[in-house]
Amino acid sequence: MTSDPGTAMHVVERGAGSLSLIFLHYFAGSSKAWSEVVNRLASRYRCLVPDLPGFGDSLPTPHLRVDDYADALIGLLASQRVSRFLLIGHSMGGKIALAVAAQRPAALMGMVLLAPSPPTPEPIEDDARARALAAHGDRQEAEATFENISARPLSDAVRHQVVEDSMRSSPNAWHAWLASGSREDISSRLSGLRLPTVVLTGSEDRVLPPAVIEREVVGRIPAARHSVIPGAGHLLPYEASGEVAEAVSRLAEADTAMSSRLG
Repeated sequence: MTSDPGTAMHVVERGAGSLSLIFLHYFAGSSKAWSEVVNRLASRYRCLVPDLPGFGDSLPTPHLRVDDYADALIGLLASQRVSRFLLIGHSMGGKIALAVAAQRPAALMGMVLLAPSPPTPEPIEDDARARALAAHGDRQEAEATFENISARPLSDAVRHQVVEDSMRSSPNAWHAWLASGSREDISSRLSGLRLPTVVLTGSEDRVLPPAVIEREVVGRIPAARHSVIPGAGHLLPYEASGEVAEAVSRLAEADTAMSSRLG
């Protein structure tokens, strides 16, 4: 893991290639959530996996709205001299990926969105939001959240990682996402976005069920294809690393084939 000089984000870099894969983790997660997915892809592609500001080993920045995260990612791409890339975003990282795509960067070739937070305000009841805001730094709540957001069996090591990532989240980033970022509406900026996009959800996701994703995400991106992973919950990078890596690989191979045909 290194610190990117342009953005001060901590970034894991693995692999090499002309096409870069940029992985954006979920709320209260870290770059470590992508380890198994990246293990399956780093032999063929350059993989950049940042800790988003306020999470993992990255300090929070003064401003933590969705566009601030998107701008930080654009800065990372420039600093790392990324030419062609795919965005792979999970939950909060999915909404940030959409905000990056809304800027129409020419080098963005496609997206894989895992149970993405919608571009519209995330459907969270007020009492649930209040409980989540109050839960920062509460290990018992972090353990309970792990049980709620996962469905497939996961190891004790994964449980430990998810809980520790939650405990390390900065209070500023925690509050900013729950009180503001998840409520932002960026949907109008996606109008006319024609970008190859694969959306994955877990059939047992209690946070963002497939029907919500179909209505609030897939229906707003003309080129999006939606696949539901049987038996999986919300933690797709952990619960379905093989299925996720396969979806990313297929999109990457399609882009590589298209680039070859265009010369």
